[in-house]
Amino acid sequence: MADHRTTHISSTPGDASLTAENEINEDTPLLATSRDVSEATTAYEPSASADTSDGTQDGDTGEDDKPLPMAQILFLCAARLIEPIAFFSIFPYINKMCQENGSLEDTDVGFYSGLIESLFSLTQMLVMVFWGKAADRLGRKPVLVFSMAGVTVATSMFGMATTIREMIVFRCLAGVFAGTIVTIRTMISEHSTVKTQARAFSLFAFTGNLGILFGPLIGGVLAEPASQYPSIFHGVPFFERYPYALSSFAVGAIGLVITLVCAVNVEETLPSKIDARYGSEETGTGPSAPAKATMSTWELIKAPGVAIVLYTYQHIMLLAFAYTAITPVFWYTPVALGGLGFSPLQISLFMSLNGLSQAAWLLLVFPPLQHRIGTNGVLRACATAYPAFLAIPPLLNLLLRGGFSVVFWISAPILMALGCGVAMSFTAIQLALNDVAPSPQVLGTLNGLCLAMASGVRSFSPALFASLFAVNARTQWVWGHAIWILLVVIAFGFTVVSRRMPDHDELRKRRERKTNAEFNR
Repeated sequence: MADHRTTHISSTPGDASLTAENEINEDTPLLATSRDVSEATTAYEPSASADTSDGTQDGDTGEDDKPLPMAQILFLCAARLIEPIAFFSIFPYINKMCQENGSLEDTDVGFYSGLIESLFSLTQMLVMVFWGKAADRLGRKPVLVFSMAGVTVATSMFGMATTIREMIVFRCLAGVFAGTIVTIRTMISEHSTVKTQARAFSLFAFTGNLGILFGPLIGGVLAEPASQYPSIFHGVPFFERYPYALSSFAVGAIGLVITLVCAVNVEETLPSKIDARYGSEETGTGPSAPAKATMSTWELIKAPGVAIVLYTYQHIMLLAFAYTAITPVFWYTPVALGGLGFSPLQISLFMSLNGLSQAAWLLLVFPPLQHRIGTNGVLRACATAYPAFLAIPPLLNLLLRGGFSVVFWISAPILMALGCGVAMSFTAIQLALNDVAPSPQVLGTLNGLCLAMASGVRSFSPALFASLFAVNARTQWVWGHAIWILLVVIAFGFTVVSRRMPDHDELRKRRERKTNAEFNR
């Protein structure tokens, strides 16, 4: 299969024409840049060249051949660590902290801890589009560094909260600085090409999983140091008064180091800022093709292919948040009520298996698979597998109920490891989102809009599906498996909508024709 794209540009006095020949499936360059970001970035770089017999240009290596700037990607992946570490670090102690700070009854703890996390997600939803637009106007780097600093300070303060109200304020403050994840996604997109985007976003997703792994470890190991490590911290008034401060300070210290490193080393990627910095005359290039720098949110949604990709993204996130909310409870619930009856150790082992399996699929399988069958191909494959994946948990419960314990312990790890391949859809839909961006100048806004919608989904879905599981376990509808039937039905919805994803090659050609027309005016 040929997997390359060439752009032919001919220049004559008073006329410039641009034609493109596409020879791959559904992959589209995230940005049409012709020089390394560290030098300059322009939408198109006209230059005279002669076409060779095979349809390529003499001396034209093509945008697709630009190597991935691995140092920049690694710095951005390091920045990616801050958000999941900060978010998940409070999970080991949030319930106890709420109970102590609010003098709550055991039955009220879950409500307040859930409220704090829901308000965090709602805050993110309200500000996400703002950060995306700010990154498109002010530049990626200043928004990234400022947001990272804000998350670091807010997280450091959370451990010193002594009332429920202060916990809500500090947690919402961390949600206000939601520009990190928006900007990192956008910058990785702008550093990538059609050949390198899968690898770049695989590293991005893998780093996020590392944050999910280490965040709870930091929170659990360092919470209540006076009681956990009395030989070191007993008698220290500060840590006895603020038992969760050490954990927050540790997360804040990690955030501070990463923020300083990124402030020094991360490069700006916003095309207009790079053009303004270097100037087309200084670099000896032709003028950049005109691009619409700003679009309203409604204009962006109405752009070709954007609405269906935004919807598909939220559909995938709904499945992911629902599964994440239900699975720990399902593992813990007794077999007779529809669960697996795992011990805490068994739950942690299966969580580790899930994490390792997802990492393997993302790092080893996704890049070559996306290169072979395209982004839409990966999405369709995951959409086909998703209903079967969500049918695995009730099947495992039936094995235990039937007394087939040996079969269960042989098949459960294998089925779970194979089923984690659906996690490739999380990275594939991000690439699809990048591909439908009307122009590089609105990529940050588009990511902000999408993540704002995802934050809205996250604000209600965990509590909703966890509650539905509890009701199902109590009523024993379909032997306690009705919740999984519901998820399978939702997954079939993803299967259907994945067939309606836009043809990214056609969208690219339409954008090129429009840009060519504007360039020739």
